[in-house]
Amino acid sequence: MKLSSCRKRYQQETHRTKSPEETYAIIRNLVVPAGITRVADITGLDRLGIPVFSCIRPDAADGSISVYNGKGATEMAARVSAIMEGLERYSAELHDRVPVVACVEQLAGRDDLIDPADLILPKGVNLSFPIPWFPAYDIMQDRDLLIPAHAIFHPVQRTMGELFRTSTNGIASGNTLEEAVFHGLCEIIERDAWSLAEAVNKGGPVITGIENQTILSLLNRFSEAGVEITLRDISSDIGLPTVAAVADDVSLRDPTLLCIGMGTHAVPEIAILRALTEAAQSRATQIHGAREDTHDSHMKRQIGYERTKRLNRKWFENGETIEFSEMYAYRSEDFLDDITYTTEQLKRAGISHVLVTDLTRPEIGIPVVRVIVPGLEHYAMDPDRIGDRCRSARRNYLPGSKPAAA
Repeated sequence: MKLSSCRKRYQQETHRTKSPEETYAIIRNLVVPAGITRVADITGLDRLGIPVFSCIRPDAADGSISVYNGKGATEMAARVSAIMEGLERYSAELHDRVPVVACVEQLAGRDDLIDPADLILPKGVNLSFPIPWFPAYDIMQDRDLLIPAHAIFHPVQRTMGELFRTSTNGIASGNTLEEAVFHGLCEIIERDAWSLAEAVNKGGPVITGIENQTILSLLNRFSEAGVEITLRDISSDIGLPTVAAVADDVSLRDPTLLCIGMGTHAVPEIAILRALTEAAQSRATQIHGAREDTHDSHMKRQIGYERTKRLNRKWFENGETIEFSEMYAYRSEDFLDDITYTTEQLKRAGISHVLVTDLTRPEIGIPVVRVIVPGLEHYAMDPDRIGDRCRSARRNYLPGSKPAAA
């Protein structure tokens, strides 16, 4: 895999190589080959008015959901986001790809293998049984490696073993391969930072002093609807700004509408915008009833609004603040520069592999990748997988700590 210079030609509410309108002109006719039967505007289900779209793909592989959601500061951005999510999920299924199936012991001695333990396994996993393996390219080491297919595809058939629950963490699409890789890296780093915050049970400092007009416009929509929003800096030692947008519907006091959105980007205002639009998406999809985590919603209803807030008080309590101007930003005009910067930051944090598998389907043609960073955490999404970073965080990590110098 060769990554090349890739200029950013759209830098407004997000960074892309094409505007949402240009991307939509390309992907609008790809919904049929991807099995997408409907793209619906569900913005009106919520009183916020922040654009959210839903994408339905009824023939999704067993073990995968068939309703995906998209967000954005504009209607077109949200529509494109939903369709791209559907294309990502289609592309990440196994389809006609054929993994190598072997026991770890059978592959012992090879120097092109990622140890499954480096992916943070649940306790009690039996590695004596055969598991599927598939190639990934290590952009840090500049070489191809074999990695368990559970870390690449979603879903993986149960007949191929149950190494850990597969997920969509690190699956990303883009107008170019480089754009997709950077956004996949951002998602992996976001989930790691979120996991660290959950591990230490601290929500990070509240972000103040925001002057960006697009951000202020979105915050005003929440405020006018009677929804309190708290923006928290949960950036980790990796150095990319990571923001949690915590939404509290003080008008309805509905525990299921205590929602959170996350965002990570090299530029803090983009991280905030992603977090805010994801919080709006979380509300709309909760109302729509198309959430993956229905058990969580049921539990919130059982324990009620006030107790749900108490159990999650790290997100709602007052405390330390950080000025927006103090948040570190790395600004570039090229996605390759963003990727290089991010991998250098990962290296400083003790990470030695950044793996990428190109999942682009020939019948679709939209670049889709899976990014895997062995050692980064999954705990916030899968509590059975807790690694050394979370254990260390419980001893000495504080969310919101300043990143290593660039």
